[in-house]
Formats: sequence, structure tokens, C-alpha cells
Amino acid sequence: MMQKLFYGGDILTMRNEEDAPEAVLVADGKIAYVGAREEAEKLADEKTEKIDLKGKTLMPSFIDPHSHIAMYSQFSSFADLSECGDFEEIITVLKKYMEEHPVEEGAAVIARGYDHNFLKEEAHPTTEVLDRVSDKIPICLFHTSGHMAVANTPLLKAAGITKDTPNPKSGRIGRYEDGTPDGYLEEIEVMTPVLMKAFSRMKMDPVQQMIAVQDTYLKYGVTTAQDGGATKESVEGFLQMAANGLLKIDVVAYVLSDEKGIDELLSEHSDAAGAYKNHFQIGGGKIILDGSPQGKTAWLTEPYEGETEYCGYPAHSDEEVEGAIKAAINGKYQLLAHCNGDAASDQYIRCYKKALEETGNPDDDLRPVMIHCQTVRDDQLDEMVKLQMIPSIFVAHTYYWGDVHLKNLGIKRGIRISPVKSAAERGMHYNFHQDCPVLKPDMMQTVWCAVNRLTKKGVKIGEEQCISVFDALKGITINAAYAYHEEDKKGTIEAGKLADLVILEDNPLKADKMALKDIAVLETIKEGATLYRK
Repeated sequence: MMQKLFYGGDILTMRNEEDAPEAVLVADGKIAYVGAREEAEKLADEKTEKIDLKGKTLMPSFIDPHSHIAMYSQFSSFADLSECGDFEEIITVLKKYMEEHPVEEGAAVIARGYDHNFLKEEAHPTTEVLDRVSDKIPICLFHTSGHMAVANTPLLKAAGITKDTPNPKSGRIGRYEDGTPDGYLEEIEVMTPVLMKAFSRMKMDPVQQMIAVQDTYLKYGVTTAQDGGATKESVEGFLQMAANGLLKIDVVAYVLSDEKGIDELLSEHSDAAGAYKNHFQIGGGKIILDGSPQGKTAWLTEPYEGETEYCGYPAHSDEEVEGAIKAAINGKYQLLAHCNGDAASDQYIRCYKKALEETGNPDDDLRPVMIHCQTVRDDQLDEMVKLQMIPSIFVAHTYYWGDVHLKNLGIKRGIRISPVKSAAERGMHYNFHQDCPVLKPDMMQTVWCAVNRLTKKGVKIGEEQCISVFDALKGITINAAYAYHEEDKKGTIEAGKLADLVILEDNPLKADKMALKDIAVLETIKEGATLYRK
């Protein structure tokens, strides 16, 4: 029996803030004892590995409650535009990428991470910009939000996007004054056919990329990650990796609700539905109800600042949303709903209430999740409490796009984005995510955001929504475990739970609040085994 005994540092159990055990004994991947070192020594045997923390801090490892790990792994092979400040820099980065990654005939170039909000032009690039890079090779740029993209002329042509192509019901094709497409693609319905043309031309090694991206999560102390928008193909890819022993962290997939055959997929792989199979499980379904607030496609109840009528728009009708919810309730699986705007939150709440009434299954512990919750209101949080609906909050928006939200939403709405304190005051099991690949899975940066709520320009945004460090840590440990129905296995240091642990260089509860984002993960442990060490 493999045993490890940790002692000699601060131990945060995440059960209670006052807990201060002297030692933790791990045996065969689980926590065997938490308490006095003398007692732990008695329980240990002569082969037990004794680990002196030397003043460092041991706590439960971090749990990612929403990201797109498959997409994150794909994006690792794309050109990175995240540091570009204008169109000329985008052109330079793309040309350099193409020199370093020679493009074969029939291939394409995909780039990620640009954000028009932070470009000098304060606009999206166009075909005129991208065609300067190449007017022969298809090129696609992914907006950092994932809700917008830009294509050059060859890619638009390959996708059949022309002057005569109409806008779909939920999305928009950017156009020049004469109606010719300018390359801008807004929202999933418009982007998908174009992206498929680009992706099909890219040479990628999904297995090796997935192996590598797991190391990124581990670097930030994450031992459970999500694929929040899986397809039949990605699920089967994960199952194959799991069968070959290539998953080092736990991965939970939520299948897109408009992916045909979600019920058949759950039935076909019932052994991985709701239970891990070699570190992989299918957690349920996912539906996207609106877009991005920084891209002004999130669906609001009141117009964007400076607009008279425009409020963004929905991705689905109530009938479609109700259908997805009823399928989840009847299938007894969890449903996640992407809701950035408060009108989208209204729709999810309204449709969930109606679906519960019509299905007659109000008592199942399904724990539906509202993803992002950027503009969720207090009255909506009250309704969510009644529905046992979990708010998964992208609280890092306060830093990365807080200044943009103040501009797009106005002061009153802008300062209230990511209202964590309001959720905490209602006793809700809130959690925090980074929506990778939108941001890296940097959990301590997210804790810093929840505690301090400062924008990139240093503006204190909604100080009344700041929470304590301990409450912020709950959002990436025990509360995140609750969202996965795993609070009995993960999220706290207690006897009987999995030995999923991290060692931090400093104790977050004792550190300066402004220094939280700089606390490094020194070691990440999954079921007793060290998988990352700095």
C-alpha cells in the first residue's frame, strides 16, 4: 500500500476556514487521515514517504467547472494573436507563422486570440487586411471570445459565402457597402460552415495535443477539467484516449444539445455516462443561448449603451430551449446553459420552470448550471435558488473586459458583472471558470479577480461584489466539485476523498490580496501521484 505523509506547512482543508490540521496521510490514492501529526505517524508504516512541506501550503487541487479542453488542445497549433495591438501586427504575426509553418497546397492557416476591443483600430480585421497576407491560402482568425471570426476571400469562397448569402436567424455576415462579405462572421450559425472548411485543411495530431494540454491544466493545479460543448466525434476521441490510458486528469464532457443523437450517445456509452471510465465521463448536455458581451452579441433585456433598440439576440427559440431541457430532465442528465445576457438568463429560467411543470420531475437532483452569468440580476438569482440552479461565473471578466463592459453596458450594469457576492449571500454553490481557450486555466488569477475586482485600467468595478479569499477558493474547489455531483469525492481534504492536492508557495489566506495572482503552484497531485512539479 503506497502511503504519503504531508506535514510541516499550512493545510487548508476547505471544510472550514479555521481548520488547521498538522498532517495529512494519503494511502492508495485516497486521503486516509487528517489531523495531528503524532496520530498520522502512528497510522503510517515503514514504507510511507514523508513529505515536509517546509512552510508551503497544501490544499485540495483545483477543479475546472467549465472549459473546452478539446478546443484548447486544437488551438495550441494555431497562430497566436493575443499580443497584437493593431492590424499591421496581425499581418506580421501571420506571415511569420506561415514562414515557420510552411503551408502545403490545399491547406489553411488558422489564428486565435485577437480582440477588436484592444486593437488600435477598435474594429475587426477584414478581407482587405487578411488578403494582404495571402489571397490564395484560406485564412481564418478566431476572436478571443469564440463567438466571432474573420475569414479572407479564399476561405469565404471555399465556404460558399457570397453577396447573395443571407444572414441566418442568429448571426451576421459582415459586409462592405455594396453587400460583398467583408470577412466578419458573427456567432456559431454563421461561423461553423466556414470554420469547418478551414479545420478540414489543417494537419493536427489531436492525441498529442491533448496530452500536452493536460500538462497546462496541471501547471495551474487543475486535476478535473471539462469539455463543455462536445460532439460525437470528440466524445469517441476521449473514450479512445481513456482506453489507451492517455488521460492523466479527469475530463467531463457535456454534449451540445443540438448535436444529433445525444440520447443515443449517452445510451451507447452508458458505462461512461455519469461515472468515470479511465478518467473520462459524459456529464450531460450543453446549450448556448446567446453570445458575447464584449462582442455585443449577448442577449440583454435593455439596449447596449449608446443604442436605442439593439439588445443582442437569442440563439434559440423558447420551444427549442424547452425541448433541450425536457430531454435532460427525462433523460435524468445535467444541462449546462451558456447565458451571458440577462435576457438569455430569463429564457433559461423561464423554460426550465415550464419544463419542470410539464415533465413532473421536480425532485431529481440534476443541478442545472447557468454558465457565465455576466449580467444576471438579483431577481434571477432568487429564481435560480428555487430551481437549484448553479451559477458558474466567469469572474475574470472583471479584469480582462471590465473596462469594455463599462463602455458597452454603462456604469450601472457594468459594475455589477459577475455578481459573486450576490450569489454567495443566497447560499448558492457558485463556482468560477476561465472558459479555456478564452483564457488560460489560471485559477489563482481568477481568485484574485473575485477578491479584488480590478479592471485592466485599475478601476475598482463593483466593490460591493468582492468576496473573501476563502469564499473565492471555494469557487474552484468544493463548490466546483458540487457542480459535478462529486462533493463526496473531491473539493476538500477529508478522510475517504481522493488525494487530489496542490502545494502552493504561499498560503492564500495569509497573503496580501493583491499578491494572490502571483502565488505559484509548486506541485499538483492526482490520486496521490505527483503529475506536475515546478
